[in-house]
Amino acid sequence: MAFHRATPFLLCLSFCLTGPAHAQDATALRPKDVREMGKGGADAIPRLAALLANPDFEIRLEAVKQISEIATQYSLDPLIQATRDTDAEIQIRATDGLVNFYLPGYLKTGFGSSLRRAGTSIKGHFTDTNDQAIDPYITPRADVIAALGALARNGATVDARANAARAIGILRGKAAIPDLVQAMHSKDTAVIYESLVALQKIRDQDAASSIAFLLRDLDPKVQVAAIETTGLLLNKSALPDLVDVLNHSRDNKVRRAALTAIAMLPAESSREIYARYIGDKDDKMRAAAAEGYARLKNPADLPMLEKAYLDEGKTSPRLSMAFAQVMLGKTEVSEFSPLQFLVNTLNSAAYNGVAFPFLVELARDPGVRKSLYTPLLQGTRDEKINLARVMARSGDKSDAPQLEKLSHDADPEAAQEGLRALRNLQART
Repeated sequence: MAFHRATPFLLCLSFCLTGPAHAQDATALRPKDVREMGKGGADAIPRLAALLANPDFEIRLEAVKQISEIATQYSLDPLIQATRDTDAEIQIRATDGLVNFYLPGYLKTGFGSSLRRAGTSIKGHFTDTNDQAIDPYITPRADVIAALGALARNGATVDARANAARAIGILRGKAAIPDLVQAMHSKDTAVIYESLVALQKIRDQDAASSIAFLLRDLDPKVQVAAIETTGLLLNKSALPDLVDVLNHSRDNKVRRAALTAIAMLPAESSREIYARYIGDKDDKMRAAAAEGYARLKNPADLPMLEKAYLDEGKTSPRLSMAFAQVMLGKTEVSEFSPLQFLVNTLNSAAYNGVAFPFLVELARDPGVRKSLYTPLLQGTRDEKINLARVMARSGDKSDAPQLEKLSHDADPEAAQEGLRALRNLQART
């Protein structure tokens, strides 16, 4: 065992004595020497890992960058080690490196890609887009999730903690939920927000009660995220609080989020609320009310929703009204049917993000999935790709033959998505 522990040090020392800088001791090593070392790929990882203990911050930083970019399974152990560094930038870059192994390309888009150092401080910005997550068939190592959870609780800076929370969400790290819950008791908006979004991606309903204290947070961004998370995690016990927020908030974004969350928690006691807002001047409130009627699943509401659908001029609430009609039994696919309207909208860059989750929810019904087989195999490229993802999330083993057919589609992108969806379906079922 002693020999194995000494080997990385000896390799590093050998490099330092014979490397491009012809240094006579480790202190003469320069960042450009470390970059040169990184060109050795996976074979260089033992030498790079040894540099994580170097007293020179610049050397440790460059070592983390090189290990992250090499991105093999042998990168994981040293990157986990680097998450324990005392410097925030090294923690952040190690975090992004861990995510990059499971989600290739993340180094170019993650928080670390925006970092700039000015003296002893670092600055960066989180992208507004926070919808990335690995495929369900991918299972990260337990020690990776544990390392990120520890960072979310105790990272060197707020940014390091928030970045770790985001990483946990991307990797669907369920085991780190207690760490996220603790992180949400931070006083910093970024940490709380990223922890909430991570819980949305993990979708563990048992975590729902732990965020109730944020439903009336004074920061609207945090409050909206907490409300959205409450709805997505189907926390019915929070319904009275959500109704209270809807009735008393003066912030339109908060009120929209509250009504949308109420609509995710079907209860006959909410019928009066839906009736109040189905004709509201705010199109997002009309949409949320229609979604509420949808989940009540009362066929007696269908005529009213059909009329509202025909009278509606805005696309977003019209999609919600189409969703409601399908939920209430109009599952046929025909030229002007509500289900066909949802499928057609998958071709719209502006609204496919609205139609897709509706189709995911609708496809939990086997009858709806069978109606979608034709556009899945004969639709446009965007329809095939998105419906494959719908089947992966909501289908069962009976849908596998359809995805198998799509995996041989003449369009290579559709075929690739068919194969990916099949793997995700098999992993889930």
